[in-house]
Amino acid sequence: MEITPEKAYDDITDLAALICDTSIALVSLINDGQQSIKSRHGIDADQALHAVHLCERTIAQPNDLFVVPDTRFDERFADTPLSINGTQLRFCAGAALSTLDGDALGMLCVIDETPHQLTEDQENALQALSRQVVAQVELRNAVEELKNSTVQLRNYQSQLEEYHQQLELTNARLRTLSVTDDLTGLHNRFSFEEEFRLAFESARQIDSSLSVLLLDADHFKSYNDEFGHPAGDDALRMIAGYLKESMRSTDFIARIGGEEFVILLPKTDGKCAAVLAERCRKMLESCSCPERPITVSIGISTLDERHIDTGMLICEADRALYHSKATGRNRVSHASELPLT
Repeated sequence: MEITPEKAYDDITDLAALICDTSIALVSLINDGQQSIKSRHGIDADQALHAVHLCERTIAQPNDLFVVPDTRFDERFADTPLSINGTQLRFCAGAALSTLDGDALGMLCVIDETPHQLTEDQENALQALSRQVVAQVELRNAVEELKNSTVQLRNYQSQLEEYHQQLELTNARLRTLSVTDDLTGLHNRFSFEEEFRLAFESARQIDSSLSVLLLDADHFKSYNDEFGHPAGDDALRMIAGYLKESMRSTDFIARIGGEEFVILLPKTDGKCAAVLAERCRKMLESCSCPERPITVSIGISTLDERHIDTGMLICEADRALYHSKATGRNRVSHASELPLT
């Protein structure tokens, strides 16, 4: 049996002893089949462990007080006299503590060394105090459940926050994958088309210039055939790296086909676009490729009043690219310099 005194229960045993005019009062609770003395009045801990056995029959009478006016004349105690420090306990009265469902919680009892007879008011008061003990127990259980619920809620919130963070990371990765070319790490065709549309509309609204470069690696099919696709993939990654180095931070670079790249040049007229394209072409021409030199052909188109949508602008850049390839490759052509078809 465990003794764990608590102040709220001490107040009740003090009142019980005062009201019933006894020297001893106890509150004993049952938890998982084990009795625990929550409060004792008038005796020390060792004496309380001994005295509580006097009122154990209380628990078997949940709806009535268990009263023994004088243990000397009660056959239930004839063979088991209880004493404290040599003084036999003569009187005990106890009220069972139980829930509304009838579950036993413990007992509240008053004990004395002299015989007693409780008045009706004292009996009523003892039962009222027993109900206060039950209220304390239920309140503490409710608080404990609330604490557990709060802890669980916090755990759930923590888990939700963790799941949310994981979801955000997953979504971020998915967004990146949806707009990124797996091989080169550049933007892909989907993200280029969206960026191209926004750049075109912006240039139209603020009457700004906009140029487009289309690049195609020369004779790349023969490169793959001769050295294999892994070597070709390395070459494409090398081209992507050089493009990022040669272009400005405001330019938008994407891979839109096998060996085809595109670069959006915001606020860039045709003359400036040609300079940037030639610089890019020369850089790639001079790069050290492990297998053989790689060159690119480039086509340029620049926005003017004739262009009503992005399709017209990209078609002109493609026509200029075809001209570069048809006239010897490894060169830059601007659509504005070509004869109208």
